[in-house]
Amino acid sequence: MTAAAERFFVKHSALPTMPEVASRLLKSFDDDNVGLAEIAALIEKDSTLAAKVLRLANSAHYSPSHQISTVIDAAHALGLETLRNLAMAACLSGAFPKIQGLDRSLFWRHSVATANYARLLSRMLGVSGGMSDTAYLAGLMLRTGQLLMAMDEPKLVADVESHAAEPGSRFSLEEHRFGCTHADVTASLAAHWHFPHAMVEAFRDANTPLEIRPFSLIAAVLHLAEVLADAAEHHDDPLAALKLAVPELIEHLHLDLDLLAAKLAAAGDPAAEVEQLLH
Repeated sequence: MTAAAERFFVKHSALPTMPEVASRLLKSFDDDNVGLAEIAALIEKDSTLAAKVLRLANSAHYSPSHQISTVIDAAHALGLETLRNLAMAACLSGAFPKIQGLDRSLFWRHSVATANYARLLSRMLGVSGGMSDTAYLAGLMLRTGQLLMAMDEPKLVADVESHAAEPGSRFSLEEHRFGCTHADVTASLAAHWHFPHAMVEAFRDANTPLEIRPFSLIAAVLHLAEVLADAAEHHDDPLAALKLAVPELIEHLHLDLDLLAAKLAAAGDPAAEVEQLLH
């Protein structure tokens, strides 16, 4: 981890505590024997989390065919992957305090959008191994380092956000002001929280994926997902935003933009679940 990123952890009280349920959910990604019943039982141990998951499962976004009243019912309706992703999102969005200079609703809407875009892109580009399962979580986490930066330097972070109108520009704006990016700080946070090494590396490499050797497909996915989330936030055309922000990365990946456009249109609102997460 870089010294520039680690300085945000000097005040140890600033390090958020990873919720116990989130920690156990994270471990479950590596356990092929964990099924719906175990994940549902884990979620039920936290009544606030269980209530959030039920609200999400009953939301219009998931179009349940009947009223879902128990977590195990939600598990069967949503499936293991979606259930675990939503539970992680609910845990993590509640782990960070409200921070001066960052609109909490806007921040988590962007993070959930990044998560859904990361999942879509990882499937489309064939991310292999465990990282394909955790693409949503990695996308959700990608910008959380900025919350720690804002605890320490709220005015500087607010200044970055006021200038970050162009999709993908947050990385370079932060590099100029802090000597590191939100992705670097997230990598440090993920290491402190004992996330899998592959995910820590993905965060660390997400700023400049084309400069990394060997090339990291998941880091590229995270960078692309954030550009798309920026475009969605500013109501920009997503393909135009990618062509402007990362033309070399598009070329390197041989990204089929027509297919991507079709998948984005079919996916609808990339942050539909955020309101239920935050209340």
